[in-house]
Amino acid sequence: MNAPPRVLTVAGSDSGGGAGVQADLKTMLALGTHGMSVITAVTAQNSLGVQGAWELPVEAVRAQYRSVVDDIGVQAVKTGMLASAPLVETVAELIAATDAPAVIDPVGVSKHGDALLAASALDSVRTKLLPVATVATPNLDEVAQLTGVRVESEDGMRRAAAALLAYGPRWALIKGGHLPGDPVDLLTDGTEEHWLRAPRHDNRHTHGTGCTLASAIASQLAHGRSVPEAVAAAKEYVTGAIAAGFALGGGIGPVHHGWALCEDWEIR
Repeated sequence: MNAPPRVLTVAGSDSGGGAGVQADLKTMLALGTHGMSVITAVTAQNSLGVQGAWELPVEAVRAQYRSVVDDIGVQAVKTGMLASAPLVETVAELIAATDAPAVIDPVGVSKHGDALLAASALDSVRTKLLPVATVATPNLDEVAQLTGVRVESEDGMRRAAAALLAYGPRWALIKGGHLPGDPVDLLTDGTEEHWLRAPRHDNRHTHGTGCTLASAIASQLAHGRSVPEAVAAAKEYVTGAIAAGFALGGGIGPVHHGWALCEDWEIR
């Protein structure tokens, strides 16, 4: 058999399995790609929040990346939690030298509000990481953190996208899920605009949505789809995963990454 497209996630580990590298790999499998990983940090995390986080040394991150890319190769790269300025700068340097599209999810805080990126790393994200992005996928809190633009309506999403594009990504995907009403996202390269809308599901179990969306985009890009096609397909996938989200533990449960493959937890 021919190998499926290969996608590499560069992100932190979520011990609860709902976000981070664990969510990325589940998404990649569900979408027909071979997922590979570079662990940047280890978190003690569950449905209630993040109890601890420990970043890996730059040398360990670089060695993991080179080990995978130099032997196996990649058709797309996705980044998540990068924790510190040295890690951000190292990963940006590695991506710049890799001939594959890169989906940059500029993770700042967890679903529970726990910090996952040092404040001192924000400038490195702006000046080093965003310029190597094929698509950058901030939510409204992250875009405010990076650009200072606070979005309170759909009209503000254009200003946020323009401010983000000024840092160099080819495409900006501004995720508007925190606005009232049905969730809407804006994808733009500064010339063309794509507004992506979906119904809002009455489900509080949404842990890992950002990681899942970015990984889904990377998987679709690895299949050879254009950025607008990849983002539209990824939006459809994550909307289904949110609708099928389930309770785990005493807090916020995860989205269901295998929703399209499973029915009542049994393989079709």
